[in-house]
Amino acid sequence: MSLIKKLLRRTERKHSKKKLIKWLQKERLLARTLKCPRCGKKMHFKKKTSIKDGYTWICRRNHHRQNTVRSIRHGSIFSRSHVPLVSYMKHIHRFAQGLRLRQVDMVEEGLCGSSATITKLTQKLKGVCVNAIRKMKRQKKMQIGGGRAYVVLDESKFCHKRKYARGRFGNTWRRKAWVFGMMEIKRNRRRPLLKVVKRRTAAKLIPVIQKYVRCGTTVISDEWPAYKQLGQHGYIHYQVNHKRFFVHPQTGAHTQHIERAWRTFKNEVYRYRGNLTKKSLKDQLAFIEWNYWRGKSHPRGVLGCLFEDIGLKYQV
Repeated sequence: MSLIKKLLRRTERKHSKKKLIKWLQKERLLARTLKCPRCGKKMHFKKKTSIKDGYTWICRRNHHRQNTVRSIRHGSIFSRSHVPLVSYMKHIHRFAQGLRLRQVDMVEEGLCGSSATITKLTQKLKGVCVNAIRKMKRQKKMQIGGGRAYVVLDESKFCHKRKYARGRFGNTWRRKAWVFGMMEIKRNRRRPLLKVVKRRTAAKLIPVIQKYVRCGTTVISDEWPAYKQLGQHGYIHYQVNHKRFFVHPQTGAHTQHIERAWRTFKNEVYRYRGNLTKKSLKDQLAFIEWNYWRGKSHPRGVLGCLFEDIGLKYQV
């Protein structure tokens, strides 16, 4: 049985809270054991109908003045949240599927009490993904190119959109940011690297390319002047003049892979309102990278990768 089917099965009404808790403990999203902060011994897993989760950790040893109680959510991603575990897991499933429904529809379905709660849960899950992808970058595990893979380069402007030419148009709302994209192409695999840059000069772009693209890689770009020196830095460089043709008639080189991807990336950014600030744009771009680098390549799918990264950040 796939992980998604297991999740949907555990969140059905006919299943008890205990079965869901035990499954979350098995997936390492909840603590299997918990030590008492007073005596240091293992606490007991007990049923308690007066609380929302139905179960709690408790220690009743004689040398305690009173019982020591801890929530089953202690130290997990669910801690400090009043959302029921069933609703939380349904939201995690929707998040892994891409959150295609509007927040209003999700509230009407009873997934959460308000759109503010949905936003908080989404930001928390997105923070897990961003944390995982930045950890990969620190460990220098996000190198592209080399072998039979080639890299396509391009830049695109992400700016604030006014719907129907209405809305604020002051200086503070004229948000413009250039995003430099490097996409590795290897058979059916696509792995993008997206960086916010102030300028598209060679002094800004070439150090980024040298940091993430392996030397000796075949690189394809348009004829933007900043790319002309790539051949001098150990790269096999092909250029396409878009004023004349989109596919070079002799080499067959083109940048259509990343040109098409910009539309997908921008839809994701605008749908999550990721262009409100520079920080939110960087986080949203990191989340897009997580989908391609970790989510889609994980043996248990996007949901399995999300469970794994939650377990790494919230070690219970």
